[in-house]
Amino acid sequence: MRTAEASARDRWIALGILLGLLALAYLLLVHPWWTVPMREAQARIDGLQQRDLRARAALQQQPQIQQRTAEVAERYARTPGFLPERSPELATAALVQRLEATVAEASPGNRSCAIINRSPIAGGRQQERFPRVVVQARIRCGSPELAAVLHALESGVPRLFVDNLNILSQRHFMAGEGPEQGVGLDVSFDLYGYLQPPEAADAP
Repeated sequence: MRTAEASARDRWIALGILLGLLALAYLLLVHPWWTVPMREAQARIDGLQQRDLRARAALQQQPQIQQRTAEVAERYARTPGFLPERSPELATAALVQRLEATVAEASPGNRSCAIINRSPIAGGRQQERFPRVVVQARIRCGSPELAAVLHALESGVPRLFVDNLNILSQRHFMAGEGPEQGVGLDVSFDLYGYLQPPEAADAP
């Protein structure tokens, strides 16, 4: 009787030792060299499948996206407040040309109004939704001509704005006045406008 019980106990002990050895062999050999790489490969496969599904969904939505971007571009194109140029460089050149044309219209031949200086300055942070283009200007004008210039700049299309206006009264020679000195205004200001937002400029 005791011999049978001892034999059964030995078999259970041997079975436990065998299971322990199998578990140790799995942890040392099978798991790091087989299970872990297979799990990583499966995770990569799942990720690629998800990316493929997202790409297919985006391709299916392409007509709707193109239609939406075209609608956005058309809406902003109908808005006269934005500068029509697509880059800050072109918009800056257009601002300078508009300033020159406005001054020439207010004072033909620059007889009583002339541009002394105009230079572009940084218009603001690049991450702004509506990029701003700024030209710093300095002109010498008589009072009526100055009023005409500022009114024409701020009431035209596209919309422009005058900021940091600084007016000084001083005596200077005006073209066409001969040797006599005239009393004019030395005026400096920032002339700026807004480009279309990037979502409209990038639309096809």
